[in-house]
Amino acid sequence: MLHPGAVIGMVGGGQLGRMSAMAAARLGYLVHVFSPETDGPAAQVAARNTVAAYDDLSALRAFADAVDVVTFEFENLPAASLELLERCKPVRPGAKILSISQDRTLEKRFLNDAGIATAPWAKVESLAELEAAVARIGLPAVLKTTRLGYDGKGQAMLRAPEDLAPAFERLSPKPLVLEGFVDFGMEVSVMVARGLNGEVVAFDTVENRHKHHILDLTIAPAPLGPDPLARAQSIARLVAERLELVGLMGVEMFVTAKGDLVVNEIAPRPHNSGHWTMDACPCGQFEMHIRAVAGLPLPPALRHSDAVMKNLIGPDDMALWPQILATPGLIPHHYGKAQARPGRKMGHFNRLFPKGALPGELGIADALALTPKS
Repeated sequence: MLHPGAVIGMVGGGQLGRMSAMAAARLGYLVHVFSPETDGPAAQVAARNTVAAYDDLSALRAFADAVDVVTFEFENLPAASLELLERCKPVRPGAKILSISQDRTLEKRFLNDAGIATAPWAKVESLAELEAAVARIGLPAVLKTTRLGYDGKGQAMLRAPEDLAPAFERLSPKPLVLEGFVDFGMEVSVMVARGLNGEVVAFDTVENRHKHHILDLTIAPAPLGPDPLARAQSIARLVAERLELVGLMGVEMFVTAKGDLVVNEIAPRPHNSGHWTMDACPCGQFEMHIRAVAGLPLPPALRHSDAVMKNLIGPDDMALWPQILATPGLIPHHYGKAQARPGRKMGHFNRLFPKGALPGELGIADALALTPKS
């Protein structure tokens, strides 16, 4: 267990690191950020900041010497860098978990070996292999890079045979992975944490709705019956246990039209779909992550309110910031980013409801409506 005043090393300087650092400060810890950014969201609130490339090995060694434990806030890190850090200080979650989450083929093999369903898939290294995979899995399907894809990037929709060659040529790096379509009902996710002692806690299952491949709304709890809600939590717990996770993880799943659950991907860090917990839970996802990383006890992942989280993306949403601040009932969170570029996550707000009183579609829309400009 880390004592107050200990230093948590945070690799990555984005908004997840920012909100983790704020949670760490409440628990008495200092956060030292390692990032190429001089004034990123995390550095603005951290006690210390190292500005260096993620593959700068000498800077990484100096960083490791200055911290007591290391964690990270995004997955696109060189595996060699995290392995170096792991030789110097405890890294939570570890490099093995990162390597699985970084590569879609390793991720899907791990899930399937654990008996967890995914969409049908195939690794693709040539156009001939893609054609054979499509013949087996069928169309429509999605062709994705195995690494570095997020928010709809690094993928192509395949609807007809003539789509195969252009998509294979365009997407890189190779190899790729072909994923078959599922009979989609909704996307759900569960944030799950595991401590040093093996204790596992899971937040409630939530629904995620996307716009232009970027998360738009998270609804907590997901509008499902008790059985699928509990099954989703059980799957997330199983993933955390099989990985021997220490830290926090988001597990994204699709609910099929028949009510089956298939896992889409795992993210061993705080996650956009867990932002609702910041205001609707006594211990939100960021505090839970820091507690796990620091070896503290994990409290129950309780929810005292129903909630809807709304992402704020790019210049259009941020132009509404004054109205968001002026609208009663909205709880705003700004990420401290200077440039509101299209597609960039700039902040979010949460709207709470009494537990068990989450409104229907029209009620949610009304609750998220902004106060008109005066």
